[in-house]
Amino acid sequence: MRLKRLAPLFATAGLLSTSVPLVSATQASAAPADGYLNQKISWQRCESDEPTPDSFECAALKVPLDYKNPGGATIDLAISRLKSANPDKRRGVLLVNPGGPGAAGVEQPLVLGKQGLPKEVQDQYDLIGVDPRGVGKSSPITCGLTTREERDSGRPYRPETFDSDVAWAKAFADKCKQNAGAQLPYITTRNTARDMDTVRALLGEEKISYLGASYGTYLGAVYSQMFPDRTDRFVLDSGVDPARAWRGMQQAWATEAGPAFDRWTKWVAERNAEFGLGDSPQAVSDTFWQLVERAEREPIDMDFQSWSGATIRSVIRQQAFTPSPPVAHLLMSLRASADGKPLPPGTDLTEMKKLLNSVNDGTAAGLSPSAAGDGQPPADNSDAVYWSVLCGDAQWPSEAGQYAQDAARYKKAYPLYGDIASNIKPCAFWDRPAEPAVPMDKEAKVLIVQNEWDSQTPLVSGQGLNRALKGSRMVTVAGGQGHVLYPRNNCAAAPVTDYLTTGSLPAQNMTCTNPAGTAEPESIVPPNGPGRF
Repeated sequence: MRLKRLAPLFATAGLLSTSVPLVSATQASAAPADGYLNQKISWQRCESDEPTPDSFECAALKVPLDYKNPGGATIDLAISRLKSANPDKRRGVLLVNPGGPGAAGVEQPLVLGKQGLPKEVQDQYDLIGVDPRGVGKSSPITCGLTTREERDSGRPYRPETFDSDVAWAKAFADKCKQNAGAQLPYITTRNTARDMDTVRALLGEEKISYLGASYGTYLGAVYSQMFPDRTDRFVLDSGVDPARAWRGMQQAWATEAGPAFDRWTKWVAERNAEFGLGDSPQAVSDTFWQLVERAEREPIDMDFQSWSGATIRSVIRQQAFTPSPPVAHLLMSLRASADGKPLPPGTDLTEMKKLLNSVNDGTAAGLSPSAAGDGQPPADNSDAVYWSVLCGDAQWPSEAGQYAQDAARYKKAYPLYGDIASNIKPCAFWDRPAEPAVPMDKEAKVLIVQNEWDSQTPLVSGQGLNRALKGSRMVTVAGGQGHVLYPRNNCAAAPVTDYLTTGSLPAQNMTCTNPAGTAEPESIVPPNGPGRF
């Protein structure tokens, strides 16, 4: 489903009938001007290319670009509401965020409904979706990037090509400054959390509840620390470790890929009669690395698509956490192509192309940087916001030499993805963040849910979030694989639903296992590809 547009709704006559404060000076560093409290939310039916229920409405707000300068520039904030299915049982609002950063959230209330959000949750809450600042219909930013530029962040480290990597990262940052320099310092998680609190106040709510996935867990954690008195029932699904935001989170993709790769080779070896890639984990590993080495010498062409060694490594890094036949079929097909042989019978080239286009290494053809039609945001909007947040939330190393040293060291220790994760990124050339990272020093009685085998926010990351948030509880799905659990993962759904509907946290951290024979829920693809949270 795609929303076609949001109505331009900026009625300012009259105050909302609420005395709920917007933000305090300590929470925002400066209180917004009273004018932002004068807005009335004018809800209207969302226009969509698919039928939507009458209870699904859209609106737009104005918020300050810089909360320290509320009299300065403003930006639009697109929001949606799926009203409670049973008003007599309504207890408040549940803000929802799908992850990213850079993913639109206005449609998320409908998405959760399609995924099976329990009726008792939909009865108790109005579901509130938001396109975060800079994203989608919320004053979208652009770096004016070509597809080659925006998809090239997964660059492998080689000493002989490192100078070109440095040049790419600098050109990326320079182009973002040129096209969105006035907005970049303010496209941060801190300011997105402030926007959440603006939405809370304009909805007339004293507190908000929240369901955030992946990057949305970090956003929820930041809100809980900036606005602890307004934090109600917060569910953080597939956790980001605040101590690793953000370079450390990308490096966790490398450190945690090793155990997943070992598990994957065992799975493939057990099915050697089907795949023929090796009858032992070591044999499968040897087949894989031999194929990577061949592709490093000369990319493998298959159905007019080019596969480099880095592309193959990037695909396996993400897919190893959820072993499945398509990835084994990919290696079979690549091996046949490299040998000049016909593809195996039944090869699904559409699936192969999907795997190729899912990685951020710049090999796939793509879109122009110009704005898309029908009121859609610029083609590079997601990437522009992704790097704005990652670079604006925390200081990254500024010396190119450190990236070269780290990439070489990580490549040796974590050969599957270490060099790609640690190689230089645009943040090396970003301006220093306008604000420090939010300290995690306040109690937050939130619920964290986490799969054991998660490629984007690995188990160690969820555990780090649990340690950081004092008073939090964590439900771990032993053997659970894939990214994002609720509401579809059976054994995690019950404690989440109980918490959202009763406010009761588990007495302590707990581990659950899906019943034997239960089909593993399909992993949610991270917003805009596996190079996201």
